[in-house]
Amino acid sequence: MTDAPARAARTPTWILVAIGGLFALFYAYALWQAVGNTAQAAQFGLNALGWLVWVFAIVFPVLAFAAAFALGYRRGVAVYALVLLTGLALVAVFWINVIAFTSLNTSTVVG
Repeated sequence: MTDAPARAARTPTWILVAIGGLFALFYAYALWQAVGNTAQAAQFGLNALGWLVWVFAIVFPVLAFAAAFALGYRRGVAVYALVLLTGLALVAVFWINVIAFTSLNTSTVVG
């Protein structure tokens, strides 16, 4: 009898890549929408606040995916997927806030 701790089975890498890739597509869609809306809003002449809001809308999905990946990839598959889903939900809430802010306060972001 040995007192060595039992090794936990590691999750296969291809499963983590498949889950991460699937969620990355949704994050990329949010990023692409932000780029498109920034280009459309730039036609009206954005001021500094407008550029700050729209550029952060572009950067935020990348930051959220990176944080969710860093927090979840060493955990189990279910936790990894839930952390990525939580990050995606945070991106969606942020996106709704950006749209609401720029729609309701157009005069403050266009200048």
